[in-house]
Amino acid sequence: MHRRTALSVSAAAALLAVAPLLTACGSDAHPGAAAVVGGQRIEVSSLQAQVKDVRSAQQASPNAAQLINQTGDLSRQKLHDMIFDKVAEKVAENNGVTVSRAEVQQARSDFVRQSGGEEQMATALLQQRGVAPGQIDDVARRAVLMNKIAATLGVTNTAEGQKKLQEAFSKASKELRIDVNPRYGSWDDEKIQLGTYTAPWVRQISRPAAVEAGA
Repeated sequence: MHRRTALSVSAAAALLAVAPLLTACGSDAHPGAAAVVGGQRIEVSSLQAQVKDVRSAQQASPNAAQLINQTGDLSRQKLHDMIFDKVAEKVAENNGVTVSRAEVQQARSDFVRQSGGEEQMATALLQQRGVAPGQIDDVARRAVLMNKIAATLGVTNTAEGQKKLQEAFSKASKELRIDVNPRYGSWDDEKIQLGTYTAPWVRQISRPAAVEAGA
């Protein structure tokens, strides 16, 4: 397994998220919060801003109606991503993994090259994953972080390797005591999922670190 791995947009999307689901958080206990993760609030306003960015980008597309229809549960998808990012950061912290700005930019450059250009990459991520142009760096960071976590843990493309990764994320998720506003669902620490919502491209916690381009 190598630290540097070429990542396609589709591979990045596989790394982009683990199944989305959420934990019981009373809206009365945390007014204005979509979730509380590790004592930090994810504000409803922040979630709505992410959704708005995607909807604006979709509406500017010739296929606006189709794109919007394909991402009908966008609020839950985005909340999942926001929670998952915090879980991934906790896993990274637990294992001494860090990601530099230069690594994120390199990953983004790889996406652009493999997609055939910046515009093509942005279009693919918007159409396939509901990612607005301003959210692409988040996708790149997530991909780099997942690769480095998998490399550090020695995860391989086997059932045993995936179990090891699952256990690391489950442990971190429990440590964060994730509390979700019931309007969005409840978080499952074992499955790393938000309620009954599962991102359509998610098959497992992540693809192995050595994801080949085009996987």
